[in-house]
Amino acid sequence: MISSLVLVSRIVRYNLKIVFAGRFFLFLLAAIAFYAFFMVISVYDNTEINIAFLYDITFFPALLLIFYPVVFGIQRDDDARMLEILFGIPNYRYKVWLVRLILIYTLVFVMLILFAALGSYLLYPINPVLLAGQLIYPVCFLGSLAFALSTKIKNGNATAVVMVIFAFFISIFSEILENSMWDIFLNPFDSPGEYTQLAFQQVIWKNRVFLSVGTIVFVLASLLNLQDREKYI
Repeated sequence: MISSLVLVSRIVRYNLKIVFAGRFFLFLLAAIAFYAFFMVISVYDNTEINIAFLYDITFFPALLLIFYPVVFGIQRDDDARMLEILFGIPNYRYKVWLVRLILIYTLVFVMLILFAALGSYLLYPINPVLLAGQLIYPVCFLGSLAFALSTKIKNGNATAVVMVIFAFFISIFSEILENSMWDIFLNPFDSPGEYTQLAFQQVIWKNRVFLSVGTIVFVLASLLNLQDREKYI
């Protein structure tokens, strides 16, 4: 049992070093800088600060945290000539990248708790775990979508461009989808006037189911794409 735990801890540490190496530290600094900027601006503008506001200002830093590991993961393995080794592992898709995705989402969730705790201490007292728990739904959805695209495009910079274009179109149609179950950016703490509290809770539940199912579909599509060995080697 002890030897198994030691082996698992070594595998986790090794994969964390791979996934969060390179330019991730720059994205982390950018996320912290944007979060601090939003907080300072809110104080100077006398913005009404509540948990809904903290959800909004944490959303963009959360996307920065998830962006680099999922977009540049395949390219990083390719540049390091690791894909040939990984494709030689039996049941490769379940033993390597699925574990990495779980580690990515877990660590990002922990970071979101820290961000929320900072906002709770400096701006408005909230439950950091509650805020992070709601943010992780859209973060995992968009992260899984970006990873699925990276398995098709195989280039981190090109995937980043496609994701920016996707975000642009989403922003165009955001007013149409706003506060509906299809709204990726739905703020569960900001109850709109056109809904009763009970009706909005149902919308939130359907939205979270939609994001969860979408995340699973994108992850499965990614793992299936990675089975085409000839495309990568």
